[in-house]
Amino acid sequence: MKKTPIDNDDLALFRDAMADTRPMAQDTIGHERPRRPKRRQLADQKTAREASFYFSDSYQPHFGENWPNYVREGVSAGELKKLRRGDYAPEMTLDLHGMTRESAKLELVALIDRAIKDQVFCLCIMHGIGTGALKKQVPSWLAQHPKVLAIQSAPREYGGQGALLILVDSVH
Repeated sequence: MKKTPIDNDDLALFRDAMADTRPMAQDTIGHERPRRPKRRQLADQKTAREASFYFSDSYQPHFGENWPNYVREGVSAGELKKLRRGDYAPEMTLDLHGMTRESAKLELVALIDRAIKDQVFCLCIMHGIGTGALKKQVPSWLAQHPKVLAIQSAPREYGGQGALLILVDSVH
């Protein structure tokens, strides 16, 4: 490809236009793509301590025949009906697909903390179906958290069998 020579008048006009500008300093950000994208980590040391405090893998709450549906003692069973009917729409959603059990615990604690901070009442947690490890464990973890009031299988529009709706006591 042949370059077109720049006319001296055009060059002088360009220099006049750029007279009051200064060169930008080069940034230090590399432009190489990472080999593997890193998952955003919400976990800091406080969140990790909370996860181990609230969520025990060995404790299995008694859900009875309604597994994974759960309502905390002292909370009206009507709250489960309201969740099932769709009276509450989730204001925050957490997708746990592809996470390990440990990272899922950390994300759950971070989500509940954020919901309390933002005064959000209803959450959706998508655990997926997959091998069933998270599907089985997530309701057990949530039932152990003192701020979780109720757990209900999500209706189809929010993930169906692969998701849960939960109510959180977001009053400080």
